[in-house]
Amino acid sequence: MEKQFIPLSVPNLKGNELAYVTEAVKTEWVSTAGPYIADFEKAAADYVHVPAACACQSGTAGLHLALKVLGIQPGEEVLVPTLTFVAAVNPVHYIGADPVFMDCDDTLTLDPKKLKRFCEEECEFDGNILKNKTSCRKVTALVVVHVFGNLADMEEIMSLAGTYHLKVIEDATEALGSCYREGAYEGRYAGTIGDIGVFSFNGNKIITTGGGGMVVSQNPELTERCRFLSTQAKKDTVYFVHEEIGYNYRMTNLQAALGLAQLEQLEEFIRIKKENYELYQKEGIKLLPFRSDIRSNYWFYSYLTDNRDGLIRYLEQHQIQSRPVWKLIHTLKPYAESRAYQIEKALWYYDRIVNIPCSSNLEGESVKRVAERIHSFLKEQT
Repeated sequence: MEKQFIPLSVPNLKGNELAYVTEAVKTEWVSTAGPYIADFEKAAADYVHVPAACACQSGTAGLHLALKVLGIQPGEEVLVPTLTFVAAVNPVHYIGADPVFMDCDDTLTLDPKKLKRFCEEECEFDGNILKNKTSCRKVTALVVVHVFGNLADMEEIMSLAGTYHLKVIEDATEALGSCYREGAYEGRYAGTIGDIGVFSFNGNKIITTGGGGMVVSQNPELTERCRFLSTQAKKDTVYFVHEEIGYNYRMTNLQAALGLAQLEQLEEFIRIKKENYELYQKEGIKLLPFRSDIRSNYWFYSYLTDNRDGLIRYLEQHQIQSRPVWKLIHTLKPYAESRAYQIEKALWYYDRIVNIPCSSNLEGESVKRVAERIHSFLKEQT
């Protein structure tokens, strides 16, 4: 008889979550107004060392707001990774722009060498505007996704963005707490280097609000603009004056109460996830490494195998949840006609990655059980 089911990634709600949410309910501040929203925004901004933050309904909503406030226009092109969750790319279509898909490097994040090659060889630059020679469209922005808690090479990417006048949106939805330990961005957190950064608090993220997101920037005018658009662009709150199109993207006070309690425990969650990552290694499970020049949040653990689907089925039979990496976005039906530039390494990783249990409440015995089952699977294959 198998032991208890081991999920892939679930919330850890053992702090002040119940107390704060109960307080929000008792005071009847449960919707998109209430003190916990401002408290959560300030706490998040303080944690990542930015002047302001805007809490919203999801990371996807945050990315949509980011593209809007940065002025990306319909018909322009935005460079995006193919190895990521589709929510990182869909907002490009929301605003009527077109994605151009880029490959990853061995960190699973955007490959800066291919980014440079694309800009140099596939585009024309007149000193102000970068234009795709094939489509004749302006290339105006870049979405960088920090995958599984790893960090992209922001030093090289920001240099290229500066050269070609590209706006940079950091999708840090998986990387809250990851930061550089050396280099030009030493001490800087994921999401705080580009023009705008976005975090997610979905149920499987390192901290959760059930569903929710946060927009951050070193430029407080951008976050204030996001806040304005997220509350239906209400110019006059008494007479309901709206002079432009806004969105119902504001986080609720109930969500923020939960998020504030979660944020109080973030460093402990990172400690546990690092400890479990290292325990897997001690048990003989070699996982994809994180960059040596960063402090990762260790959000997801990636195991490589030549029998991805077989391992996933085997673990499922033994009450262990795992999953493959996302289907590459340039292969999805809605993006079949979009340009994909020299996608090679992402294809290799797509065929081999299996994400294994990594919750912050995962106990050592469960880690050992997962490791034992992986070893058993490998023995059966030989």
